[in-house]
Amino acid sequence: MIMLFDAPPPTIARTSDGKGFPVRRLFCIGRNYAAHAREMGKDPDREPPFFFTKWAETVVPDRTSVAYPAETANFHYEAELVVAIGKGGRRIAPAAALDHVYGYAAGLDMTRRDLQFEARDKGRPWDTGKNVEQSAPLGTIHPATDVGHPREGRIRLTVNGEIRQDADLSELIWDVPETIAYVSRFYRLEPGDLIYTGTPAGVGAVFPGDALVVSVAGLSDCAITIGQAADA
Repeated sequence: MIMLFDAPPPTIARTSDGKGFPVRRLFCIGRNYAAHAREMGKDPDREPPFFFTKWAETVVPDRTSVAYPAETANFHYEAELVVAIGKGGRRIAPAAALDHVYGYAAGLDMTRRDLQFEARDKGRPWDTGKNVEQSAPLGTIHPATDVGHPREGRIRLTVNGEIRQDADLSELIWDVPETIAYVSRFYRLEPGDLIYTGTPAGVGAVFPGDALVVSVAGLSDCAITIGQAADA
């Protein structure tokens, strides 16, 4: 006998045109700003791009209270420019990559840093450090037809009003077209996919009660608060 269970509803991200964006998968680019790569103890000049994935249900809208997750004592923020894919393709050429973009948003890759480092040092996958409930807050997605394709502009994160991360999108080691082309070598990108493009230097820990705001030039802010510990 086959038992059927109710599936959770799809994650629908907010868009500035009011249509909504059904989220399919998340691809997160690691160490894509040179200064951040160095603060993580890596040499950005010798490392090709790499990425990890998150489940769609990790996405939560901005203005959310994100519960402090279980099994960590070092919960970190990472401010990011997020690319929303609107047209599928495999082995996309960099010159054609922007034709596959629906839009852009400000977002966060929240990380159980202690678990990430433990896994990294043992040569294990990063899932327990990165693929965490409510760990991908996402601001409003703005269609590229309205905001263009940002290649430069300020990306900043504040905690309780204090600037912690402050950089420019032009500092990305692998820009948006290159990143889309690279990921599409390994997976066929599909409408609904999100690419988190990496975070600048200045990552750090947060605690219950902290208020975080990610600002990316030309886009809506992504603001969250850190709530109390998650239920058992």
